Amino acid sequence: MSALADDAGTGADDTTYDGLLVEDRGHVRVITLNRPERRNALDLEDRAVLLEALETADRQSRAIVLTGAAPTFCSGGDISSMTLDPEIGRRRLELVNAVARQMAESSTPIVAAVEGGAFGLGLALACSTDLVVASSTSRFAASFIKVGLAPDTGLSWSLPQRVGRAMARRMVLTARTVGATEALEVGLVDELVDEGSALDRAVELAQALAEASAPAVAAVRRIFAQPDQSLDALLNAEAEAQLALFQTPEFAEGQAAFLERRPADFVGAATSTVGGQR
Repeated sequence: MSALADDAGTGADDTTYDGLLVEDRGHVRVITLNRPERRNALDLEDRAVLLEALETADRQSRAIVLTGAAPTFCSGGDISSMTLDPEIGRRRLELVNAVARQMAESSTPIVAAVEGGAFGLGLALACSTDLVVASSTSRFAASFIKVGLAPDTGLSWSLPQRVGRAMARRMVLTARTVGATEALEVGLVDELVDEGSALDRAVELAQALAEASAPAVAAVRRIFAQPDQSLDALLNAEAEAQLALFQTPEFAEGQAAFLERRPADFVGAATSTVGGQR
C-alpha cells in the first residue's frame, strides 16, 4: 500500500502529497490538484496519485470535492511530459481511463469546485462529477484538437451528458473557450458563485450529499451512469434499486423520520447497524 493510502486513511489532518492535497471536512473529503506552477496539469505520476486518492476517498468518505490550487482548476495533461514512447503513452491513457471509470462508477458523490480554467483533461474531470460549482470568472474548453489530439478521460461520454451531443461536438472540434455564464446556460456547470468562493459552496453541497442516504445516492449514480439509457432499461434499473433500498436501514430511518416529522439521520442509521460503513 502506498504512503498516500496509509496517510489518507487517518482522516485526521490535512495531508500534502507530491502534487495533491487531501483534507477531510467532516464526512467530505476535499482533493486538491496541487501543481499551481504548471496550472495543475497532470503528468503520468499525478494521474496515478489522483486515481489512488479517488479510490481511497470512495472507501472512506461519504462525499468528495475535487478542486485545483489557485489560480486554475486544471489546464489538462502536462504537454511537456508527453512522449512518443508507445508504452508510456499507453500507461498515461490507462490511468486516465481508470480515473474516468472510478469517477463514473464510484458509489460516492463527487462535486467539482472550479476556479479559473478547466481545459482538456481538466474539463473531463469536471464533467465526470455529479455537480459542478464554478466561479463567475471560470472558463472551459475541450482544447485537445489545438495540440493535434482527440478527447480522452471519458470526455466523449461525459460532455454530451451535460451539454448534448451537438454542443459537445462543437466544443471538441472548435476548441473554443466557454465562459462561465454560457457554461451555466448550457448545463456545463450547475451553479455560479463569486470568484474565490467555489470551494466553500462545493463543500456545502457535498456535505448535504454526505448527510443523505448513501445507498440511495449510490443508486442514483448507477442509474444515470449505466450504458443503456432506454426507457425499459431505466424502468428496470429504478425498480431494482427501489426494491433493494426498501431493505436498507436508511429507508427505515427515512420512513420513521417522515412519520415523526423530524429530520432523518441517515449517517446515524448507517453507523448504528452492524458492519455499517463510512
